[in-house]
Amino acid sequence: MNFGLNEEQEMIVQTVRDFVETEIHPHENEVDRTGIVPSELGEEIRRKCIDLGFYACNFPEETGGAGLDHVTFALVERELGRGSMALTVFFGRPSGILMACEGEQREKYLLPAVRGEKVDALAITEPDAGSDMRGMKCMARQDGGDFVLNGTKHFISHADVADFVIVFAATGEEETPKGIKKKITAFLVDRDTPGFDILKGYQSISHRGYHNLILNFTDCHLPKSQVLGEVHRGFDIANEWLYGTRLTVAATCVGRARRVFDMVLPYAAERKQFGRPIGANQGVSFKLADMITEIDAADLLTLSAAWRLDASLGANREIASAKLYASEMLARVTDEAIQIFGGMGLMDDLPLARFWRDARVERIWDGTSEIQRHIISRDLLRPFGA
Repeated sequence: MNFGLNEEQEMIVQTVRDFVETEIHPHENEVDRTGIVPSELGEEIRRKCIDLGFYACNFPEETGGAGLDHVTFALVERELGRGSMALTVFFGRPSGILMACEGEQREKYLLPAVRGEKVDALAITEPDAGSDMRGMKCMARQDGGDFVLNGTKHFISHADVADFVIVFAATGEEETPKGIKKKITAFLVDRDTPGFDILKGYQSISHRGYHNLILNFTDCHLPKSQVLGEVHRGFDIANEWLYGTRLTVAATCVGRARRVFDMVLPYAAERKQFGRPIGANQGVSFKLADMITEIDAADLLTLSAAWRLDASLGANREIASAKLYASEMLARVTDEAIQIFGGMGLMDDLPLARFWRDARVERIWDGTSEIQRHIISRDLLRPFGA
């Protein structure tokens, strides 16, 4: 096993870290205070990312992307995790689901998304269907050769800056060994489609400025050409592409935890109480030991899962483990960091309170911790027929 990075990966990590520190960090406090990313700032970040050649770095070279392997892309996401998500979203990593585009869809959606000319958003979650994707009530009924979409989606990230949305809707039912389940179809829906409204979402304590929106569909007519993939096969598309986003969550959690640790370690070494550095006391030094051990463990879990993807090995359980552990690790690390900083850790003068707030959602979106444990345990028990 070789746990080192090659020369190209070292260069990529340093380039992205420099970008985050120079283009993202200076704006974080203001975005967190106002909850707004000025449009001109977002466009500036997008343009600089395109100029660097990193926009859509998760896409194959034949589409115009950088064609990074999974391990290298995880390293990119890890470095982006050191910055505000409200700002790093403009770094541009379109949804991998767009690789299912065919024919004219490639020219209309896939390639413009890769070039940074269009932005996509993913719409799955509903008020009554979160972890249970098959329980969605957003329905698309066939009307001749077209579809008519009705229903509501919520918690839809960055739909306010998206040019089109990838919407998953129920299009029928099927009998399964576990009873009747809904058939799901994915649709490409342009922002200005009649019957499609984007409404203000909820005020979140996590990732301020990275907005969640509510999407309403009222007799929204969609031609069959807007179906992404095959009719009734949207669940397969989701399973094929979405679990990779959990690896992204794991990587960003590791990056954010390392940024927190980079703040707390020198503080523990320099802050003196009772005549000596607080880091010299076991009450603090043992916290530091536990923090770095957990960060390294989450990092290795994440990169190992990415390596399995590159090796074309099954990685569903490994990705679930990485997402589960890294997201819960981040919660513990940010909490302990605040404990070490004491009262100042909760003040707006430092970003620790923001990191602490932001950490909370990581155990919920892209599959809750409970769902990850279900995936892991199901994978372990399946060979025994349980």
